[in-house]
Amino acid sequence: MTVVTRFAPSPTGFLHIGGARTALFNWLFARHSEGKFFLRIEDTDRKRSTVAAVDAIFDGLTWLGLDWDGDAVLQFSGADRHVEIARQLLETGRAYFCYTTPDELTAMREKARAEGRSRFYDGRWRDRDPGEAPAGVDPVIRFKAPQSGHTTVPDLVQGDVTVANEQLDDMILVRADGTPTYMLSVVVDDHDMEVTHIIRGDDHLNNAARQVNLFTALDWKAPFFAHIPLIHGPDGAKLSKRHGSLGIEAYRDAGFLPEAVRNYLLRLGWSHGDDEIISTAQAIAWFDIDGIGKSAARFDLARLESLNGHYIKTANETALLEALAPLIETHLGQPASADQLSRMKALFPLLRERSKTLLELIDNSIPFLSDGPPDLDPKAKKLLTDDARESLRRLNAELTHVSPWDSANLEDLIRRFADAEQVKLKEIAQPLRAALTGRIASPPIFDVMVVLGAHECVSRIEKNTDLQATTKA
Repeated sequence: MTVVTRFAPSPTGFLHIGGARTALFNWLFARHSEGKFFLRIEDTDRKRSTVAAVDAIFDGLTWLGLDWDGDAVLQFSGADRHVEIARQLLETGRAYFCYTTPDELTAMREKARAEGRSRFYDGRWRDRDPGEAPAGVDPVIRFKAPQSGHTTVPDLVQGDVTVANEQLDDMILVRADGTPTYMLSVVVDDHDMEVTHIIRGDDHLNNAARQVNLFTALDWKAPFFAHIPLIHGPDGAKLSKRHGSLGIEAYRDAGFLPEAVRNYLLRLGWSHGDDEIISTAQAIAWFDIDGIGKSAARFDLARLESLNGHYIKTANETALLEALAPLIETHLGQPASADQLSRMKALFPLLRERSKTLLELIDNSIPFLSDGPPDLDPKAKKLLTDDARESLRRLNAELTHVSPWDSANLEDLIRRFADAEQVKLKEIAQPLRAALTGRIASPPIFDVMVVLGAHECVSRIEKNTDLQATTKA
């Protein structure tokens, strides 16, 4: 059997973190099994489906690196096929025309609610002669569901899930306007696309029994089901925006790497021993539905940031610069120059240790992306007292003679200078860092000076010591 999975989102909003995990699990299982992974956009809800949402799904999956086989399928494009199958069910007596009016449906629903029943439609047109149809009412097509016994859904994650058939309505297959419903379309598409495994959130468990009955009525073999627990927030509540349930594009824009997000999503409800850092190649080799847990996973933004920090530290420098380029351009208002990128790359070993996201990496790089002295933040200004400025001016005169310009020579000179000034090294290094970077924290100051180069260091010190002091010694 060739494994075929599908990711089938509704294009009514962004690709959220839960949907991305569902897509990842389907993609991994297909790639692990050397099968097929299809993308199907379930746009049967024409009023809520938008082109922008479809584009967001495409962009999110592409950024995550989840490639699909063949062209993406727009479900509504198969509407004629779906209606054709409903008419086949009519011919075999497995479906019927229903002429119930909206007012009648409202009354049924209110009565069922009052009596505590989950099934509200009373089946009044189930065996009734269509010749009795009232004038002016366009019928829907309803499925003639089994009314007694039980329907069991064998589930690869949840185990056997059994539902009493008396709880299941005669669901609508085709609306009064002639358009097919989701419940019909999804079954027909899964059959026609030869889907073998449906991996989706356990909020679809209520649909599974209905879909199994529809597969049976059509004499089609149902796919294997695997309903995965939903993702909760750290507090155990349903994941929401306040927990970080944002569109995937928000994580991209916040400076997360796709490989870090994939790794994190993989570990939300799936495990492989004690392994935490799992490469894509390992994930494909190891992934199996057996590893999916039954308990809801909890979203932890701090853990995602920690994983992202690991991937930043270990990323290929060229690939990392490519990922940073658009964010740098956004920050600078123009593409970074070769010299700016060279400075950043030279300090990667130090800057990456301090950064959990690409945005943090860029923020830590600002002093080295600037052409000329960066602006001083308030704490840096406070360090540059009149005495400190005078001391730095004297140091600057000596820096012009350092050769070669390397960290050992610079450290030796500045230590000797501090001794001559009869002050501790930090009393020189701290204002020096402020003058060079505009901040009170940076990578080791001697490494900073080497990356900036002699001319840039002297120029920055000169400018920032010529400014009027704001704090007296």
